[in-house]
Amino acid sequence: MFELLLTSFPVIIRYFQLRRRGEALTVWNMKSAVFLWLGMAFFLFLMIFYFHPKSYSGLLPFRTVSVVAQTSGPVTEVSVINGQRVAAGDLLFRIENSSQKAALAQAEAKLLELQAAETKAQDALLVAQSTVVEAEASLGTLQVDLDNAVTLFEKNVGAQENVRKLEASVTSAEAALAAAQAQVDLAKSDLEETIPAQRAVADAAVESAQVALQRTEVRSFTDGTVTQLSLNVGSPASQLILSPAMVIIPDRPADFPLRLTAGFSQVARATLYDGMPAEIACDSNVNLSFRNTVLPAKVALIQPAIAAGQVVPGGKLHDLEKAAARGSLLVYFELEHPEHEDIMIDGSGCIVQTYTNNLSGVFGHIIAATGVVKAVGLRLKVWGTLISGVGLGGGGH
Repeated sequence: MFELLLTSFPVIIRYFQLRRRGEALTVWNMKSAVFLWLGMAFFLFLMIFYFHPKSYSGLLPFRTVSVVAQTSGPVTEVSVINGQRVAAGDLLFRIENSSQKAALAQAEAKLLELQAAETKAQDALLVAQSTVVEAEASLGTLQVDLDNAVTLFEKNVGAQENVRKLEASVTSAEAALAAAQAQVDLAKSDLEETIPAQRAVADAAVESAQVALQRTEVRSFTDGTVTQLSLNVGSPASQLILSPAMVIIPDRPADFPLRLTAGFSQVARATLYDGMPAEIACDSNVNLSFRNTVLPAKVALIQPAIAAGQVVPGGKLHDLEKAAARGSLLVYFELEHPEHEDIMIDGSGCIVQTYTNNLSGVFGHIIAATGVVKAVGLRLKVWGTLISGVGLGGGGH
């Protein structure tokens, strides 16, 4: 519309020229002016729409967190309601936990049993060590008696029978000492290897039982707002991601700028560039005062791939004839003023208008100046939305 008005001056000049001469206004008399007008309009259309691409598919995407239970059982408590804000760690709902408590009590009892066994093994080690000391003392005494008997026998004073008895007693004492030492080694093995291994198993069982008990309390992993709550006390806890108990809309990260996305024709790839100025008008921000309706932005990132060409492994070969539809070029935008992020609603549909201003010379200035036409058109589109009430998602330019 504006392009036709801006280029209509040849026809207007020719019209007044014919009127001044008193000549008749005919197609033949106007043909040169009309063709000049159409040529200029076509060139202006081409220049404006090529260097200032627009997208009607602007969107402020956001993620949700589906909340599902990690264990089965009936719900005994629901701690939130729809629309409630929660923080990370807040309790969402509880599941019946009698079996988990019983398993934890059993694991803790086994751990106490091992603690008692460790105390018993320590006492057994003390007894075995005392037996070793006693056996060593007895063996020492018998060894002295044996040495004395052998000396007397060699001097033909003592009897050989006494020597034999004492040798047998020494052998018996050595066996008793070896048995006592074996008891010490066994007690040490229990304290250093067997019981610690059993304790590790018991500790793992206690930890596993505690985790199972904790899973009966479903807590939030993020700050956000609860929505689509579908639980009541007594309802079975769902473990299927396709039927979550509720959905949490997480808060936006404070350390990362808000980014809008828009799909552009692949032809616009030659024009779009990082840092390119843009304006964004979203349905949720349209208002009668026009305040904070059209927001300045810039191109933050151009996705280096077209989604339509993605190949996913499967059992069938890909037929490219079935993928004839061209995909769009995904572009990310950031708002120029961070304070505008607070007025943006997640999921808003937007019109995104970009403006080329990186060309040098007179031609570059002309191109940049023609962006005013697109800027005016964007604002008229917003006013039309207010009048018609159909939103900004329509097509056209």
